[in-house]
Amino acid sequence: MISIASRVLSRIRPRTTSATWLRPGVVLWGTAALVGLGFLIALEIAARRYGVPGPITNQMREVIFPPKSGFLLYAGMALMMVVLTWRERFIAAGTAIGIDLVIVLVRWISGTGVRVPDGHPFGNGALLVVLGCAVLAVTRRTGRERILLLKGVGLALLLVAGRKTGDTWLLITSKTRYTVLDQYVATADHALGNPSWLVGRLVRATGPVGAHVLDWVYVQLAVAAVCAALYQLRNVATERRFPRHHLVRTFLTIGLLGPAIYMIFPVVGPIFAYGADGGQWAAVNLWPETAPPLITPQAMPFDAITPRNCMPSLHTAWATAIFVHTRTGPRFLRFAGTFWLLATIGATLGFGYHYGVDLVAGVVFTLTIEAALRAQARGWDRQATRLVTHGTVVFAALLTSYRYLPTQMADHPWLAGPLIVLAMTSVIAAFIRTTTQWDPKPALTPQPKPQPELV
Repeated sequence: MISIASRVLSRIRPRTTSATWLRPGVVLWGTAALVGLGFLIALEIAARRYGVPGPITNQMREVIFPPKSGFLLYAGMALMMVVLTWRERFIAAGTAIGIDLVIVLVRWISGTGVRVPDGHPFGNGALLVVLGCAVLAVTRRTGRERILLLKGVGLALLLVAGRKTGDTWLLITSKTRYTVLDQYVATADHALGNPSWLVGRLVRATGPVGAHVLDWVYVQLAVAAVCAALYQLRNVATERRFPRHHLVRTFLTIGLLGPAIYMIFPVVGPIFAYGADGGQWAAVNLWPETAPPLITPQAMPFDAITPRNCMPSLHTAWATAIFVHTRTGPRFLRFAGTFWLLATIGATLGFGYHYGVDLVAGVVFTLTIEAALRAQARGWDRQATRLVTHGTVVFAALLTSYRYLPTQMADHPWLAGPLIVLAMTSVIAAFIRTTTQWDPKPALTPQPKPQPELV
């Protein structure tokens, strides 16, 4: 009996212990999921307090109602499809387009019309396909296949949720920050020569063509990021794993941390604080014809509608991230990354959305985050700690000087201006130097020794 029992026990597969669930990767992803869910719930509650739907509600509405981000939903589906085979990609894309065509046809027959005033007539199909792939992963996939597909679905939903979260953050900044610090930033911007006023006049001189091009670039920044990310993730389906670091990680982290700085340093931008768009709340209507006068800056009250989303410039931060991540791509991708960065800078300044010092802070902000994420992917060392610390100190010094030394900076522009640029350049140089050392060196192929010729 003892021998029979021992044989039976030896054939029983060992049960999964708690140690399996306590692996570092499982704990990390589980903690991140719980924190992210809690953050979304908190934003949903905060938005409800102001009588508007939060990010969770807005995302759920887009399953049926016209989405406000049709292009972004298809971009998210494209990110999800990097884990699929080519046959599955064609099926997913065809299904999404077919669903959208049916929805448009139903709206047309019902008399509601194809055009949607507050959204896009398409995008529901892409979201439904992404959700369907999540169900497919849980019910029909197992093991690594299930995990890989769920990661793809999560990446797509995170991209769209990041947009909804950003919209809610902007609402919170306008409702909770009753005064803005535009006079401080505008005074400090004298050290750089008031670039928003200069570029604003240049954009007006180009007429509607230049304005339309810059506006399209400005609005479709997330789609450009997805195009660059698709190149980085092009081998996921064959390698059956995601790279340790890619553009989407940087993009989402910038969107998560940036609004927290808005709460600390609320600024509405030149076109609102010094232009016609500010209405009765504007300090004076001067943008972009005349630079603001030098006065003793002070916090100024503003309306409860305009987002305080200038410091730092997140559009510049995201465009900088695209530029950095396209440096290792083919020539066309490098050219596109450069164009998007320059066009975004032109739009942020030329439309009066940002001051020049906002852009400087945005570049430093991005490179610091990018350095931290690369260090987290490859392992922290002394170089990584030094680089992230350098960027953090420079970013904090810039914001502190904008807030407490703007008058001195405006009075000595030939000293303060170069110092601002030098501070940004020091972070750029340190980032390039350090990340170049991190990049793997190509292995040298040993050359065969020449054989002596036979006479």
